[in-house]
Amino acid sequence: MSQNDPDHQTDPHAVLLAHDRWANNQLYAACQALSQEQFTQPFPMGTGSLRNNLVHNLGAMRGWTDVLDETESRPRLEEGQHTLDDIIAMHDPIADDFQRAALRRPFDTIINRQRGDESYTFTVGGILAHVTTHSMHHRAQCLNMLRQLGIESLPRSSVMEWMLFADTQ
Repeated sequence: MSQNDPDHQTDPHAVLLAHDRWANNQLYAACQALSQEQFTQPFPMGTGSLRNNLVHNLGAMRGWTDVLDETESRPRLEEGQHTLDDIIAMHDPIADDFQRAALRRPFDTIINRQRGDESYTFTVGGILAHVTTHSMHHRAQCLNMLRQLGIESLPRSSVMEWMLFADTQ
């Protein structure tokens, strides 16, 4: 028999957002033990390195925030050479901004966006689902990179692990 549990996230959007923050922070913590050489080591997957994947995830989140806010696109984060400390410092403000933008209107709100000569139509809920699952794919690549670097104790990252170890409101 199930019952309501006020101590745990239940709305799918809240689960996606909370898990995304937690999983990113788990990965940042794991990367703190790496040398700069390991953090930037090229790999033939994802965007090419742990650093590049982490910056790409934040850049994508910031870019989709611009879409949600229907504002002009800001310069891409990927163009900078960010350190892990930079990435950690950028994470909460970018995640807070994305969450604010994603939750300020109903999920079925339609947004039209022009990119080059193409016009695209998105829903707010679709953008929220895309951003959080997009990050999950790149985090999985990061876990593979860590494994290839010889890291034996990989960070927790799945929604199941978040539910078991971190899900309290």
